[in-house]
Amino acid sequence: MLTRRHFLLHSSLASAALASQPLSSLTAEGLAPASTDALPDAYFRRMAQWCPLLLQALDDQPNARLSDLETRKGWYHFPFAILPAAVLYKRANPANPFQGKAAMLDLAVKIGDLLVREDAAGTFSPRLDSYRDAYMWLEAYRLLQGDLDAKRRSEWAAVLARNAALLVPDLEAWKDVAAYTEDFLGTSPNHFAWWSATVLTAGIFLDKPDWARLGAYVLHRFAATEQNPDGYWGEHNPDAPTCGYNYLTTMAVGVYWERTHAPEALEALRRATRFHSHITYANGMLMELFNDRNRYWEVSPWGQFAFSHFPEGRAYAQLLTRNIPDDKMDIDTLGLLGQDALYFHEGPSTPCPAEQPSYVYRLTAPAGVRKTGPWTVALSGIVDTPIPKSQWFLDRQANVSLFHEAAGLIIDGANSRRQPQLATFSEKTADGWEMMPRGGRLMQSPGGDTVAVAHNSFSAEIFAPPASPRAAELHFRINGRGPAPQEAWLGLQLCLKPGEQLTAGSGQVVTIGSKPIDWDSKTIAGKLRHGLWTLHVDHDAQLQWPVYPYNPYRNRPETDPRFAVALLRLPLNLHADPAHWLQINEKLIHLRITVA
Repeated sequence: MLTRRHFLLHSSLASAALASQPLSSLTAEGLAPASTDALPDAYFRRMAQWCPLLLQALDDQPNARLSDLETRKGWYHFPFAILPAAVLYKRANPANPFQGKAAMLDLAVKIGDLLVREDAAGTFSPRLDSYRDAYMWLEAYRLLQGDLDAKRRSEWAAVLARNAALLVPDLEAWKDVAAYTEDFLGTSPNHFAWWSATVLTAGIFLDKPDWARLGAYVLHRFAATEQNPDGYWGEHNPDAPTCGYNYLTTMAVGVYWERTHAPEALEALRRATRFHSHITYANGMLMELFNDRNRYWEVSPWGQFAFSHFPEGRAYAQLLTRNIPDDKMDIDTLGLLGQDALYFHEGPSTPCPAEQPSYVYRLTAPAGVRKTGPWTVALSGIVDTPIPKSQWFLDRQANVSLFHEAAGLIIDGANSRRQPQLATFSEKTADGWEMMPRGGRLMQSPGGDTVAVAHNSFSAEIFAPPASPRAAELHFRINGRGPAPQEAWLGLQLCLKPGEQLTAGSGQVVTIGSKPIDWDSKTIAGKLRHGLWTLHVDHDAQLQWPVYPYNPYRNRPETDPRFAVALLRLPLNLHADPAHWLQINEKLIHLRITVA
């Protein structure tokens, strides 16, 4: 699962001393990492920091199977490690003490030979998403061909060709479907894109020209006709983002450019760079509000090289890398940093949006972002097409998120599924609960931004004036429409940190843990304080903790308090007026959030 990483290796080591040690004495003791954030140097430093530990692990378990290795947390997709080992062996960099050193060639060979044995046993390709492992192995094979003896080179090539061939029938069958979205394909678009990058790469490296043409055909479509002009590939709705998995599709188009230098690929990467760099917080996290598949997406190593063609993209890649933990690592990330190092395009950089003091950005869809000093407010009025029965998509039921550079995410705009209580606006009618807007509009101006959404029995506007250095405000205006609903609510998901205190305006204090909190308006008394932030509200409100959102990978709600939210619910108490079908300003609610 991409959204919740299990970190495997814990150490504070750099690699310079390791390069001169014999293989049998490679350890993780007594070394400290360099502090540079420069790219691609930081990629090489991290690879050199962690690859020796993997070599030590293989030396300690010479007969280990993939099933043994991949049961360890963070070690799934263990074959990814073959690429950073090969890159360290073959590529010069000031932060790489392993170029030309036998240690990294030995690590790559050990992994490749293990994969040959696993394939012969029938246990390589049945693993989930094994094509990703095959891609990483292909890249390593290309780098190491001249360093492999003829027998090993032939064995590796045969296994790689056999695994790439598994992808060809579906690529051939689906390449001309009407649209590369979940509604037309037999898989998610990000998978289809990476299948194509794998087949293209295998076609070139293994001298299979038909495969190369097939992979290029599909990736040409991804770059030239399937990308939304805003720079994303909507997995369900082509006009609404699937932000996290967009990194994966961007990576595949990046590989297409590396293989072909097709001009349409570079333009697609330019658009993707603009999109991603504008919907990322200063801590490297994606803005969760716009994502229709994942509530969480950790700082991404996927396809950073694809942004590096452009000055803003180089700064963006550096921002991402800087926010990936330096003292722990999983094998997926390690392998992807190897790909980033291999294909990073060096050059000048200019600050990306999250590094700028302010910016305003909007999508063609009614959604946008404003950063003012340390504050970032995102608003969305995206109205989605009907959600498929697949468990993997979320209801677009959230309209606002609020982030502060010191306090982090305060109001969580992540979407959910089958949970109307987590919607920004919800209403209960005779037909049940509804929380998906019927219409949406975004208006941005120097005086502030407003998103308007229409529901059955009311419309609502959220106005976000420009923030001051210490405070941000949100104003909610509700206009009643026709018959009143049985119930109607404004709901805001607040981010609380386990172990920290929450203080109500009445003076009541609790420490956040697994114990439920159920506060009424009298207890809240118009104010909540948590960590660095204080929220003031001028309306009756209720607070519940913990509320567990839907996890598409489990197809049911979370159970871990780390992924819970606190739900601040404000009753709208709408009333029908026979004399007025439309009741302007029926409800006005004001929030003020300050940070100490």
